[in-house]
Amino acid sequence: MEQVTRARCHCGAVVLAITDMEPLESAARCNCSFCKRRQAANITVPVAALTVEQGADALALYSFGTHTAQHYFCKTCGIYTHHRRRSDPNVYGVNIGCIDGVDPSELEPFHWHDGIDHPSDRDR
Repeated sequence: MEQVTRARCHCGAVVLAITDMEPLESAARCNCSFCKRRQAANITVPVAALTVEQGADALALYSFGTHTAQHYFCKTCGIYTHHRRRSDPNVYGVNIGCIDGVDPSELEPFHWHDGIDHPSDRDR
């Protein structure tokens, strides 16, 4: 039987089911203009390995710039749950603070990805 990890927003309206993800120790943060404000460390999950199990209608989408990255958050409690990465649209970044049983403070310090110097921004 496939092991399923669940991630939830604060109010519980949104529940993600994850069947494959990188080790928690690989969680990282990004310094792009959006992520540096959000400050949520995230873990990589293949697109095919994430299902919105509950609350698809409770998710709002935020996108900007190239509109490649798609940031999802709960419309009720405002918590960022996951995003489709512009660096690789075949994967999601999932907020490790939403993953059941994970305490992000136990994983500090996090690696930082250089989102400021993303290749998509060089032609602007």
